[in-house]
Amino acid sequence: MKLLPIRALILLAIGSLLAQTGLAQGRNIRIKLTPLKNTKVYLGSNYGSTNALFDSAFLNDKSEGVFTAPTKLTGGVYFIVTATPAYEIQFDFLMDNEQQFSITADTAAKDKVVITGSAENEYSIAYKNFLASKTKYMQGLEADFKTMGSRTKKDTTELIDKSGRINKELEHYRDSILEKYPGSLISTLFHLIKKPVVPAIPVVKGKPDSLYPYHFVKEHYWDDVNFSDDRILHTPFLEPRMDEYFKYYISIEPDSIIKEVNYMLLAARGGKEIYPYLLTKFTKEYMNPKFMGQDKVFVFLFENYYARGDTSLLDAPNRKIVTERAYNLMANQIGLPASPMNFADTAGRIVPLYSVKSDFTIVAFWDPTCGHCKIDIPRLDSMYQAKWKGLGVAIYAVNVTQNENELPLWKKYITDNRLSGWVNTRETQAIRDATEKARQMNFRQAYDMQFTPTLYLLDKDKRIIAKKLTIEQFDELIKLKKGVSSKG
Repeated sequence: MKLLPIRALILLAIGSLLAQTGLAQGRNIRIKLTPLKNTKVYLGSNYGSTNALFDSAFLNDKSEGVFTAPTKLTGGVYFIVTATPAYEIQFDFLMDNEQQFSITADTAAKDKVVITGSAENEYSIAYKNFLASKTKYMQGLEADFKTMGSRTKKDTTELIDKSGRINKELEHYRDSILEKYPGSLISTLFHLIKKPVVPAIPVVKGKPDSLYPYHFVKEHYWDDVNFSDDRILHTPFLEPRMDEYFKYYISIEPDSIIKEVNYMLLAARGGKEIYPYLLTKFTKEYMNPKFMGQDKVFVFLFENYYARGDTSLLDAPNRKIVTERAYNLMANQIGLPASPMNFADTAGRIVPLYSVKSDFTIVAFWDPTCGHCKIDIPRLDSMYQAKWKGLGVAIYAVNVTQNENELPLWKKYITDNRLSGWVNTRETQAIRDATEKARQMNFRQAYDMQFTPTLYLLDKDKRIIAKKLTIEQFDELIKLKKGVSSKG
């Protein structure tokens, strides 16, 4: 098992956020790792979705070294990393409040690590040995089953029954650990990996309730998981469980996502590490989301967390990025009225966006010198002429260039490409100056116009239906709204 690229993961944590100021004795982890001599080894851990190195030790000519510091590291699943070859993980172990223990290991026998002085690792190693024995037994049963000359239904049933009994034994073993050591790290890990058992479909008033298992699992998915426990961040289990949860149990609708991220963040408030980690994770994910409309989640995070003081978690450059991005998105959320634009047409007459009367309006920001626009604008017009015009769609086009010398080029492009059926407009210098003088948001900010062409779809009241989709996606959406068959 190898680490991620070094630039992405080497975080030699010297104090502060990632270290707990625990007992005065701090950490003192002695290690003997044969046959390595006169070389550095590293102490690493998961940190959410990546790996990080938190300490280093020098092995002497007897293969002995020590990880020592006056502070304790956050508990979690840790691993020993050798610098050669290529920062490779040798083996992992548990580390919680007890950080005064010894490790004896050999790079040629990674499954025979001996750890003394750590109760957590005693529990962990005992469980690993129990799991290995049951796994080996089950593999033997499966191998025998495959080599049978002829297999009966009884043989299959017996194999399934034995497999079920082994799973029950493993579950009983984990439950016994949870009962004996409820506050231990290994119990925390068992809670984190334990998934709700999918119940049978119940019959309600004579009809099967097929959605009940889904709702049951969703409701109990995070039972006994403490989101304020920083230790779960230092495990390989948190991120995969969150990925599964959001993929299979949460709708892609922003309001559904907001409910979940808000719950997790509020639950994680007491964590020194996990709270800023989750806030940063959700911010990155929804600042530029995969699905249209999910930027509403980012706006929610800004308004309910960053705007209430959590920008202190960011350095100055990132604070500026997050704040500006939020203000650029606030005005163009799905369902909101589109920001007014009172721009001039090719003859210099002011044509307000809200003066356009149509069932739908495509707002197209483009530039006649833009390479992508030269491809997409004619395609947009072809779709308009062939389909949209007959469906009550209007196009309010905005030339984003501010170079007055390019006006003839803009007008020529409109004429050459026969865009006369559109409302072709531009922001004149006088309009721009008036907007700045009034300290109003300009159209680039109001429509989050970062590239050309940028397209929006508005309804008859000029509320935003969709934004930044492909022409084909807009076409499907318009047909859906008009109740037109996809074959039409």
